Amino acid sequence: MKTTCPNLEMKVVPVLSTAVKNDVATNLPAVGDSPDNVSHAKSWAWVIALFGGGLLIAAYLMFGGPDRVVIGILTVVLMLILMLAGIHIGLSMVGAGSLGLYSLGGGPALQTTLEQGTFDPTATWQLSVIPTFILMGTALWKSGLTNRAFDAAKMWLGNVPGGLALTTTISGAGLAASSGSTIALTHALGRVAIPEMIRAGYKPGFAIGSTAMAGTLGQLIPPSVLLVVYAGAAQTSVGSQLMAGIIPGIILAIAFCLYILAVGIIKPDVAPRARQNFTLAEKMKGLIKVIPLAVVALVVIGGIASGLFTPTESAAVGSIVALLLGWFTRTDGSNGLKDFFGYIKSVLVVATVASAGIFLLLIGVHVLTRVVTLSRLANSLTDMILDIGLNAVSFLLILVILYLILGMFMDTMAIILLTVPILAAPVTALGIDMIWFGVFLVIMVEIGMVTPPLGVLSFVIHRIAQDPEVNRGKPISLTTTFIGVMPFVGVALVVTVLIIFFPDLVTWLPQQLSVTN
Repeated sequence: MKTTCPNLEMKVVPVLSTAVKNDVATNLPAVGDSPDNVSHAKSWAWVIALFGGGLLIAAYLMFGGPDRVVIGILTVVLMLILMLAGIHIGLSMVGAGSLGLYSLGGGPALQTTLEQGTFDPTATWQLSVIPTFILMGTALWKSGLTNRAFDAAKMWLGNVPGGLALTTTISGAGLAASSGSTIALTHALGRVAIPEMIRAGYKPGFAIGSTAMAGTLGQLIPPSVLLVVYAGAAQTSVGSQLMAGIIPGIILAIAFCLYILAVGIIKPDVAPRARQNFTLAEKMKGLIKVIPLAVVALVVIGGIASGLFTPTESAAVGSIVALLLGWFTRTDGSNGLKDFFGYIKSVLVVATVASAGIFLLLIGVHVLTRVVTLSRLANSLTDMILDIGLNAVSFLLILVILYLILGMFMDTMAIILLTVPILAAPVTALGIDMIWFGVFLVIMVEIGMVTPPLGVLSFVIHRIAQDPEVNRGKPISLTTTFIGVMPFVGVALVVTVLIIFFPDLVTWLPQQLSVTN
């Protein structure tokens, strides 16, 4: 599965564009002004407002002499402004953090942090799983295994009530073992699953909702790049963090399947049976085609769980297995040594670019963490929470709302790297296990990506559904998309509340396996 470098620009711009279009629709332009001119003017107004606000904050940090805690708050605000302006998340963190450090400790503090910040966050052996996981997923995507996985699941589940939606969910759970990107997984599933469901008579909203939420499984079931990045930011064991996502990921997939099955039985007009007949021989042949995917998942998850490999070793072995199996099972007809090296080159280029973007983020979060520490922002937040008297459950329920809001307009990686340095101290003070918190955090940021009115994944899936080859000539509005995802959001929130009250669902497996880094 292709993993793209996280870039807020490609996700925020569609949201801002939609907001501008809605604003134009409700405010008629002046005589002589075309809607395009008004939209263009309002876009520039956004840019000017962001630039002006960022410039004022930067000037205050440089020359205003604010209180230490205020410096921490303004640094975070400035970083958000830079991100909304379309600057790469990592560069936004480094830029805002540098101003904050200069305001806190002058040139020496800034110089020391920048010198260390390009080496310390990235020269960690356990983080080498990031490029190898990305390499593994890219190899499997390039080989065409994603389409074959969906086809195999469709053969076995197509005749069940809601069978094609079940196929999409199960494919999403299975492909999560070869993907580090929710958006990439959603793209792959959307272009295959949505036209199949619409052709079979599914209501467009239900088809889109099931596809969007299946994509969220990609960052929960290992190997998950988000869980690895969280482990690096929170200084938890990578192996334990990956194993902690297995049971909640399976529970979430089962919950989606039960909801789909219930809809298929109660409302067959919404999710009808596919009425496709396949012989047992055809079904078995379809299963055989996805054996390479199962082998890679077994190598990675089984190797870590059994203790045969460390997470780093399992990722390296898994990527080699994925490269070889992907090449030998490809269906594009390529052959020969030249084609093999072309395949390897295409996989390496994608994986290298994506990995570089993630490590730039880790450098940025190192700088931001230093600001949060020196400004005592995290300590002040911890004291405030303890003074209010919030217990762990109340605090987490408040965070559910906070992450839903953040997920509407921010990238998942940005949310994790922004909030972990700030919330680590309060979470620890309340006795919340940091490995458990990582799984909770990933679930919440993934839910936030589809939540109306600004869930970025909803805009992605809506854009996919505008392709006539995908929607089969049936126009699908953004309202239909939002209505379609909301029941699945409700199911995901129920699972989130379940793990809040029963944290052992997350922590039991890593405790039993005693996985090392």
